[in-house]
Amino acid sequence: PFRKLSFAAANFSNVNIRASSGSIACLINLIVFQERMMRNAISVLGLSLLIGCSTSKNIYQFSATTIDSEEQSLSDYKGQVLLVVNVASECGLTPQYAELQQLHERFASQGFAVVGFPCNQFGGQEPGSAEEIKSFCKVNYGVTFPLFSKIEVNGDSRHELYDYLAGSDAAFSGDISWNFEKFLISSSGEVSHRFEPSTSPTQQEVIEAIETALRAQ
Repeated sequence: PFRKLSFAAANFSNVNIRASSGSIACLINLIVFQERMMRNAISVLGLSLLIGCSTSKNIYQFSATTIDSEEQSLSDYKGQVLLVVNVASECGLTPQYAELQQLHERFASQGFAVVGFPCNQFGGQEPGSAEEIKSFCKVNYGVTFPLFSKIEVNGDSRHELYDYLAGSDAAFSGDISWNFEKFLISSSGEVSHRFEPSTSPTQQEVIEAIETALRAQ
């Protein structure tokens, strides 16, 4: 009887050992599975963040219609420093066209361009057609820098470029206040400065900002 009891006890111990080993193996498998799932989740999150950062922080994702009615991607200006300006032909600030042209000529060889976006939202001071605007700028101010077709810069119909420049998530948020407001764009396509309409394009702070941006190319 003693031998039978000992044998039964030994068998019971083996069963317990096997059961414990099986439980530990299941636990290990569960931990390994959870670790893999966590790694996958982190990878997906990191990729999402990388994609979001690479597509939403510069002007190159946008396009606009030129004054000659051709669709143009702003990625065509990649690597250049830009001064983006909403312009008008019948404004008290219209003579700034001459200074903008001076800037364009002075720094163009260094990778700089003025980019003009006519807008009729302020006092109806840009009523003409694309052809009339183009002719006015050429005849009166000798403009050679790129001009685009008329857009809206404020409100529900605001062009997506200006939503990026001045919208709620912009680096310098707030509605455009008047004609000839200026945004300086770095060679990486990001907004570095915003200048009020009354700020002359040839004012020292504008010149210094452009020169700094050009040195950073």
